[in-house]
Amino acid sequence: MPFHHQFLLAQAIKGLIMLGGKSEFFTFNQYNFSGLKGQIKISRKGLHFYSSRVTLVFSSPSKDFIEYFLSVLFGQKELLIGNLQLVPESHENEEAMTVGESIKFLCISPIVLLPASFNDEQNKRFISPESDEFSDLLYDNTMTRMDASGKFPSDKLADFYKFQLVADHDYLNKIQTTHKKFARIYPLYDADVKYEVRGYTFPFTLYAPQPVQQFVYENGLGHFSHKGFGMLDIANANSIAKEESMEMYA
Repeated sequence: MPFHHQFLLAQAIKGLIMLGGKSEFFTFNQYNFSGLKGQIKISRKGLHFYSSRVTLVFSSPSKDFIEYFLSVLFGQKELLIGNLQLVPESHENEEAMTVGESIKFLCISPIVLLPASFNDEQNKRFISPESDEFSDLLYDNTMTRMDASGKFPSDKLADFYKFQLVADHDYLNKIQTTHKKFARIYPLYDADVKYEVRGYTFPFTLYAPQPVQQFVYENGLGHFSHKGFGMLDIANANSIAKEESMEMYA
């Protein structure tokens, strides 16, 4: 499903969280998810799914929340996202990944660098991924989110000063020479208000302490991870195929 429709998926997931009835999770936002993965074709009449199955990747550091979400999701006989009718079929846990202080990440969903603001174009300005400002903004956002999680004392956060994102220069050049884009404007809704944000999709290497790497791997990177932005995967032997798949956002 093209990421411009991600807000429909975010609304459905929020609805499921509320439907379960556990009030402690109503304002919980330490989770992240991908877009719906499946074979689609765009026509004048809209989007057509040609896959009999679609996949959603869902992540959270809270096992209790994951179990709660799955119980509500699989309690539904059918799930409607826009005009797409889905029937929950099965789920599986991904193998736990070992993260270090230097990791090459791939973007499963676009990273939002700046917070949304109503009727203000500044939040949509382009910032080069190869600039210090790009890393600095993500560092500030990550530290704020880690602090809000309540799992990291202030003195511990002060030790996490090492943080540098190095974009894959060759990938950015390839995208630009083929006249594609790695940064686009996407819609999202917050408190029923429509906003537009700029999202970036490209591979990069992140240099940061292990707890920071673990946090962004589980929670996503950047703003609005609980609305399906900023989901990451770790590059591996199959990274070429994954990088090609990222071009659906380019």
